Amino acid sequence: METSTALLLLLLSIAAYFLWFIFISRSLRGPRVWPLLGSLPGLIENCDRMHDWIADNLRACGGTYQTCTCPIPFLARKQGLVTVTCDPKNLEHILKTRFDNYPKGPTWQAAFHDLLGEGIFNSDGDTWLFQRKTAALEFTTRTLRQAMGRWVNRAIKLRFCPILKTAQVESKTVDLQDLLLRLTFDNICGLAFGKDPQTLSPGLPENRFASAFDGATEATLQRFILPRVIWKMKKWLRLGQEVILSQSLQHVDRYLFDVIETRKLELQQNLGTGGKGNPHDDLLSRFMKKKESYSDTFLQHVALNFILAGRDTSSVALSWFFWLLTMNPKVEEKILREICTVLMETRGDDTSKWLEDPLVFDEVDRLVYLKAALSETLRLYPSVPQDSKHVVKDDVLPDGTFVPAGSAITYSIYAVGRMEWTWGEDCMEFRPERWLSPDEKSYEAKDQFKYVSFNAGPRICLGKDLAYLQMKSIASAVLLRHRLTLAPGHRVEQKMSLTLFMKKGLMVNVHHRDLMAFTSTS
Repeated sequence: METSTALLLLLLSIAAYFLWFIFISRSLRGPRVWPLLGSLPGLIENCDRMHDWIADNLRACGGTYQTCTCPIPFLARKQGLVTVTCDPKNLEHILKTRFDNYPKGPTWQAAFHDLLGEGIFNSDGDTWLFQRKTAALEFTTRTLRQAMGRWVNRAIKLRFCPILKTAQVESKTVDLQDLLLRLTFDNICGLAFGKDPQTLSPGLPENRFASAFDGATEATLQRFILPRVIWKMKKWLRLGQEVILSQSLQHVDRYLFDVIETRKLELQQNLGTGGKGNPHDDLLSRFMKKKESYSDTFLQHVALNFILAGRDTSSVALSWFFWLLTMNPKVEEKILREICTVLMETRGDDTSKWLEDPLVFDEVDRLVYLKAALSETLRLYPSVPQDSKHVVKDDVLPDGTFVPAGSAITYSIYAVGRMEWTWGEDCMEFRPERWLSPDEKSYEAKDQFKYVSFNAGPRICLGKDLAYLQMKSIASAVLLRHRLTLAPGHRVEQKMSLTLFMKKGLMVNVHHRDLMAFTSTS
C-alpha cells in the first residue's frame, strides 16, 4: 500500500511538473526549452556558432527573447530566467536610463573575484564609481596618450616589424593573432605598470607572468560554464581548472608585488632628488603618486583590470580586421592610398623615409578611412561579443518585455551590428563608408547604443581613444610594409569565449608591399 501511494505521488508530481513546464515554456520566446535541461541542448548543439545562433534567434523574435536555463519550480522565474536582447532602445534603458538597476551582479563578481578583486571591471556602486572617477582623470591627460604612443611605436619598430620582415624573407607562415596578442600584451603592461614583459622578442619566448595571466584568465572563464555551486565545490576540493587558477594567481601576485615594491623605492628616490629622476608615466605610478594611500592589493587589481581590458580587445579586433582585408582588396587599397597621401604631405615623396619610423600622433589622427574600417570590423566582430547584467528590481524594458528581480539579462553586442532594422539591408557587408560623411572626408560616430563594441552609458570604455591609436598605428605599420594572404587551407573560426578569439589563430603568409602603385596618384 505504501509503495502504491509513493508511486501515485511520484506520478502526480511528474504530471504537475509537466503542466507547470508547459505553462512556463509557452510564456517564453526564443530557442526551445526542454524539461529539466532548459536551453542547454540548444547551446550544446550550436556551441561552434553560438553568437550566430543567438543572432538568428534575436532576428526571429524581433530583437528580444527570454529563455530558461533552470526549468525548476520556484527557481525558474529568477535564477533560471535569462532575457537576451539586441534592441538599441533596450540597451539604452539597461546601460544608461536604469543603470543602477542593472549592475554586474553576484554571479559575475563571484567568478572574477579571485582574479580581479573589486577592480573597476568587477565592481558596482560606490566602489566602481570611485575607481571610475580616478581613472577618468588619468585617461583625459595627453601624457597618457603620449606614453601609449611611445610604447606602441617602440614595439612596432624594434620587434613587430622585424619579425614580419623575417617571415617575409624566409617565406614562413606566421600566426598573426599570436603576434598581435604578444604585441598588445607588452604595450598594455608597459602602460599599466611600466614594465615590459618582452613576449614579442625574437624567438617568441615564453614569459612566466604572461603564461600565468593567461592561465588565470582561461580558468576564470571556465567558471561561467559551470553552475556556481559546482565551481565553488571544485575550488574547495582543489580540482581541475581551479588548481590552475590558484597556481597562476600565486605567480601573478608575486610578480606584481615585486613590481609595486620596486616602484615604491623608485618613487621615493625620485622625491629625494627633487623629482629629477625617472618620473614614470604608467597608470600604477599615477595611482601611487596620489595623496590617497592605496593598499598593495588594490594597486595589483588596478593593474590587472586594465591589462585584461586592454590586451585581448585590441589584438582580437586587429586579427579580424586583417582577415577582412584579405577578402576585401578594394578596402585595403583605399586605406593604403589614405596612408600614402598623409605621408606624402608629412614626410615627402621618398618612400624609404616613410618606413624609418611608425606614424606619429598627428599622422595617425588624419587616417579617417582607416578608423572607419576598424569601426566596421568591430561592428561585425566585436572583441567582447556579449555581456550580462543582474536585475535588481522588477522592470519593464522599452519593448514591453518584463524582467523580474533576481534574473539575468544578456545583451548580444555581436547581434546588435547584424540587424537590418538597425544597420540596413547591407548590415552583413563590410563597408567602412557607412562611418563617413557624404564627402568621405570626415569620420561620423554612430549612436553608442547601436555600436556597443566599447560599451555604452556610464561604463563606456575609458580607453577607447587609446585603443584606436594603438590599432591605427599597428595597422598602418603592417600595411605600409607588407601584403598579407591567408595561408592555404587555413580556416578562420570563432572561439567560443568571452572574447572573440580566432579558434585556430590567423595563419598568414607575408609578402613585400610595393608602394609605387599607391604613390603615383596619391
